[in-house]
Amino acid sequence: MKKDNQDKKEEISFEKATERLEEIVDLMESGDVDLDSMVKLFEEGRKLIAFCNKKLTEVERKVEKLTRSDDGSIKSEPFDEENV
Repeated sequence: MKKDNQDKKEEISFEKATERLEEIVDLMESGDVDLDSMVKLFEEGRKLIAFCNKKLTEVERKVEKLTRSDDGSIKSEPFDEENV
């Protein structure tokens, strides 16, 4: 059963995960949530953040920077955030 929940989490899109994170933040900031629910929301949020970080890392690895050399040809190279 735990595997099914993990598969469902992996199927969620980055956008849906961030939407749910926003909902969780709103609920927690409202003050209308009891302590037990707050802890559950916190844990869910923590898992969603880890999921989003993983997705961002995967995408970051795929992003390439296109550059034009002096002779006019275009080449691609891995994106390096430090050289932006």
